[in-house]
Amino acid sequence: MRVEWTFDDGVWRLAFLLHPEDETIGMCADGQRLELRTNSCHVRLPKEAGKPYVHPDLLAVAAWTVVAPWTRRRVSFDRPISAGLAEALRTGWGVDAGPLGEDRRDGARLAISYSGGADSVAVADIFPDAPFVHFQRVSHPRVPNRWTHYRSDVLARLARRTGRELTIVQSDLEFVLSFPRPGYPEHHAVAVGALLLADELDLGGIALGYELGSRWLGGDRYVHRYSPENPMWAADGSWGRLFAAAGLPVVLPVGGVSEAVTMRIALASDLREQVRWCLRGSGDGPCGECDKCLYKELIQAAVERRPLRTAITAGRGIARKWQQPPPYGGQEMIEYGCAHVPGIETTPFARAAEYLQATVESTRWLEHCYPPAIEEIPERWRKQVDTYMVDSVGLMDGDEAHRVETWGT
Repeated sequence: MRVEWTFDDGVWRLAFLLHPEDETIGMCADGQRLELRTNSCHVRLPKEAGKPYVHPDLLAVAAWTVVAPWTRRRVSFDRPISAGLAEALRTGWGVDAGPLGEDRRDGARLAISYSGGADSVAVADIFPDAPFVHFQRVSHPRVPNRWTHYRSDVLARLARRTGRELTIVQSDLEFVLSFPRPGYPEHHAVAVGALLLADELDLGGIALGYELGSRWLGGDRYVHRYSPENPMWAADGSWGRLFAAAGLPVVLPVGGVSEAVTMRIALASDLREQVRWCLRGSGDGPCGECDKCLYKELIQAAVERRPLRTAITAGRGIARKWQQPPPYGGQEMIEYGCAHVPGIETTPFARAAEYLQATVESTRWLEHCYPPAIEEIPERWRKQVDTYMVDSVGLMDGDEAHRVETWGT
């Protein structure tokens, strides 16, 4: 793979050329099959940013979030990178990277990759002084946008209303895929804006809202079992080592708590009015018709101990997966919802509740924090996360931690 960045009028443009051994069909770190559509994309920075200095390691990692699925044996960047970054690529992906010749970088501040969902709002509550970097999808000049119902403009508008220090970065990188749909080639591409602004903002870490299910329980498309070695989000996994080598380690402040906890935190936050996990809703609110709205409504209803508010029935296509036997994506939250929502037997989750037989007692562990997740936080920010979790959430006891560590077995 040959990678080249150019900059003009506030826009970084990435172009990449496949080597003969590279392929146009690849795989994301979570196992999702991907197909490549085009070999270029752009990232637009705020006009006031001018042309910031960007360390070559940061440019290399930003590019790698786009080209990793297609690269097989070697990657050539357009400027020298540090030996530490090359070693992270060699040990994590088995690829040779170069040229070499740059020193390692570092920074001091923590920024939050802010999506506007409950998980990132919970992170914002833990770090109330951290700036936000928000990624906004925009159209690609050569790829038709057949996903106009995805309201990235609404999410960006809500981010502006938070009143927090905010940088919005626009990019069409999700359109490099032809399959499965517009989306990140790797999940870490959401941090491309933070990578390109890290030197200007003096960033030494990027906080993301991935929670217990994503970090420790296998997430949605992933392995559905306890996964301490999770290659996407473990601090010593391939991606964790790569970001750390670029002086921008990934920080998961809510990596030890469930979506029930992040939902509770978000609903009690001063950012509650800006919380929006739906990608299809208008400025007036979420669409209430997509599978994510139904899933999050289950969690919110469980947290508030009230009946489900939805017009979606079990016969709708988006509810079909919960009529089948488990496992389910995010199964721990389906269990929590089924155990805590009154009248669950009259909802689209009735069959799932019958299969799972979850109870309030059997899901109590999902209301506390898994201690090893705190130990993964880089030392300079660990105490703040530890104090918050102890004071506001509570730590799991040995039996509850055992539930995490035997998940999926």
